[in-house]
Amino acid sequence: MRAPPRLYALATAAALALAGTALAPTATATAVSANATAASDPPATTTAVTDPAATGTAATGTAATHPAATDLAATDLAATAPAVTDPAAAAPPRLRASGNRLVDEKGATRRLLGVNRSGGEFMCVQGRGIFDGPVDDASVQAIADWKAGAVRIPLNEECWLGLSHVNPAYAGANYIAAVTSFVARLEAHGITPVIELHWTHGRYTGGDSHCPGTEYATCQKPMPDAQYTPAFWTSVAQTFKNDQAVVFDLFNEPFPDRATSDLTAAWRCWRDGGSCPGIDFQVAGMRTLLNAVRATGARNLVLIPGVAYSNDLRQWLTYQPNDPAGNLAAAWHSYNFNSCSSESCFDQQLAPVIAQVPLVAGEIGENTCSHGYIDRVMAWLDAKGASYLGWTWNTWDCSSGPSLISDDNGTPTNFGVGLRDHLKGMQ
Repeated sequence: MRAPPRLYALATAAALALAGTALAPTATATAVSANATAASDPPATTTAVTDPAATGTAATGTAATHPAATDLAATDLAATAPAVTDPAAAAPPRLRASGNRLVDEKGATRRLLGVNRSGGEFMCVQGRGIFDGPVDDASVQAIADWKAGAVRIPLNEECWLGLSHVNPAYAGANYIAAVTSFVARLEAHGITPVIELHWTHGRYTGGDSHCPGTEYATCQKPMPDAQYTPAFWTSVAQTFKNDQAVVFDLFNEPFPDRATSDLTAAWRCWRDGGSCPGIDFQVAGMRTLLNAVRATGARNLVLIPGVAYSNDLRQWLTYQPNDPAGNLAAAWHSYNFNSCSSESCFDQQLAPVIAQVPLVAGEIGENTCSHGYIDRVMAWLDAKGASYLGWTWNTWDCSSGPSLISDDNGTPTNFGVGLRDHLKGMQ
């Protein structure tokens, strides 16, 4: 999903020139699907940026343990402070797929129920920091107070890899340190971190292009790129492979179906990558990214989204890549403006997937500043035992974000009230 336009009004070109919610045992759940241009991602500025002299040096980020922070900009120093452990919080579980359920190390059924925390995908590449708002202990406690058991963290591959056009204060080792510190802080509160790749490299000028004037990772692209995305996931997996409480979400919202009218070709592109119809760059398919993760020895739970901005899972079972670790779940996004936004559609398109594999609705939301739609989605997903995370824990305008909170203390918007009260009511 894209963030509100006001975030994009800030000059990206100038910046570049500087260069389950509670993981609850058992329960019923359902999912919805997304279609339109995702409401979650912050709208990227489309100012053209000339060709990157940056083949970029990738920050290693390959340590098996979380690296210590070094030289973070003042705005992000709080993110590197030692995590304060909540004595009441149990450590988050090491999740794995078992049939169509998620289970913990004891075999108990779990669900990922929580929120998204946007910012890591756009602040760095815009030269404005690493996170949008605080990620200190108080901010994590505010999330925990909603009884959220999972937080999805959107990231930017160019910032993680430290490409040379990104301000080094917000890239490479500094970016990795901020992310790993946030992960540690979430875990100290018993919250499952979901590391997700949101913005990627590659010039795209086809259908639904969001920033056709630049190849940089300043907006959503239809698919991951072969040039950098496998290296990103190799590094992320190396960083977190010894912490199986961390979940990997391979790519935010694929939309190869907007680049071609051939749906079969779009799904083949989704799985296999390569030269895809209508896409200007070489694509890394889901099979390549999953193999990059598993080649490191990481056995963490991996989420793989569908097409149509993660709203369409109809051929997910047909094209799902083989996982040697047997630890995959399907990821689905659902907003009131998506094509599949009714219970009858859920029954037809989602139920067959949920019958075979775990389903995580990585983003649910609506642009009404109300919660009527997500109330229906949560009820359907609850009935199926599926997982869901609300978009988004950021203080934006709930009609354009949509945003769950009106301040960093966790005061809900009219939209956020629905998710907060639902999560609290499940305890």
